[in-house]
Amino acid sequence: MKVQRKKYCGGSWRGIINQLDYIQGMGFSAIWITPVTAQVPQGSGIGSARGYDGAADSVDYSVFKPFNKKEYFHSYCSITNYDNQTNVQDCWLGDNKVSLPDLDTTRSDVQTMWYDWVKSLVSNYSIDGLRIDTVKHVQKEFWPGYNKAAGVYCIEEVCDGDTSYTCPYQKYLDGVLNYPMYFPLLRAFKSTSGSISDLYNMINTVKDNCPDSTLMGTFIENHDNPRFASYTKDLSLAKNVAAFSILADGIPIIYAGQEQHYSGGNDPSKREATWLSGYSTTSPLYTLIAEANKIRSHAIKQDAKYLMYKNYPIYKDTTTIAMRKGFNGAQIITVLSNLGSAGKSYTLSLTGTGYQAGLRVTEIFTCTTLTVNADGSVPVPMANGLPRALFPTAKLGGSSICG
Repeated sequence: MKVQRKKYCGGSWRGIINQLDYIQGMGFSAIWITPVTAQVPQGSGIGSARGYDGAADSVDYSVFKPFNKKEYFHSYCSITNYDNQTNVQDCWLGDNKVSLPDLDTTRSDVQTMWYDWVKSLVSNYSIDGLRIDTVKHVQKEFWPGYNKAAGVYCIEEVCDGDTSYTCPYQKYLDGVLNYPMYFPLLRAFKSTSGSISDLYNMINTVKDNCPDSTLMGTFIENHDNPRFASYTKDLSLAKNVAAFSILADGIPIIYAGQEQHYSGGNDPSKREATWLSGYSTTSPLYTLIAEANKIRSHAIKQDAKYLMYKNYPIYKDTTTIAMRKGFNGAQIITVLSNLGSAGKSYTLSLTGTGYQAGLRVTEIFTCTTLTVNADGSVPVPMANGLPRALFPTAKLGGSSICG
């Protein structure tokens, strides 16, 4: 039997080190990298260049370390029903040609080996946090011990848009990738006819149903889903979803290449190498992400409780959504539009900002100064479907934002 092997190219440690200024220039203080663990080498007989895959009926368990015996694993079965949690947890991902052997994590010896391993991994490599793949394929009761053994912030991947399914996992690990927000965010902005209402409602649903939305990972792109620009090339729409990812609740996640408007669809197109862009620091999305992160960081310095204030949607119409995050006079008001680059110019009279009448506020993407009206409304100039972010002008001191 012939097995098609996939090639991979993950770069190098030196490559990351050489581009730390490029990453920091966007305002990021952490990097989500590929695993540091050694993979099964190509040519070893394992069915794919993706580490630790095998053909299901002929797995050589002896090549694994430390789980080098068949009894450590569930017996082979393929996942046939994703609505059946037992089937999801006990059966193997992949297929009978290239599959992922499924460890029996209900065994105490398997748990002990895992917990000892992750504790050592974090210690040896001075890891600040862990992103854990395919969490729903392991029983929930395994994860608290893993999180405790790691001793660092752990964020989990549960690829499901239903808060009633995804959010309870946050009771077992610190954070969870915000897939419930990802799907309506994508639908709202991947075209000029997207539903703003669905996104508006999901912001409130996540706040109400999830243990802590401020510890969730907010994103529009990752290595598992088609890139945003594969749905639309409109740069204004891309700027809006990037601004949401940074200025809404949670930990902002920008996938490598998103800042260069990469447009890859399904595998392997969505995993383009970042160096192909030339690392431009003047590209439209790079500069927008940098400015959004800059105002977010400044708001945190102005108010230590900024991150704990849960993002609050204050306005919506068929093409626009506005959100407020923060309080005590240091709140950021974010206004997003899905009109796209061809969108008309108009002035939005925005209420519910929490700003006092007469206060001067700065729109940080255009460096336009606005004055809050006597009735508390803010006249926000909108043009070309671009995002807007407002902040009290008097509190911008020391930020280098808008001069």
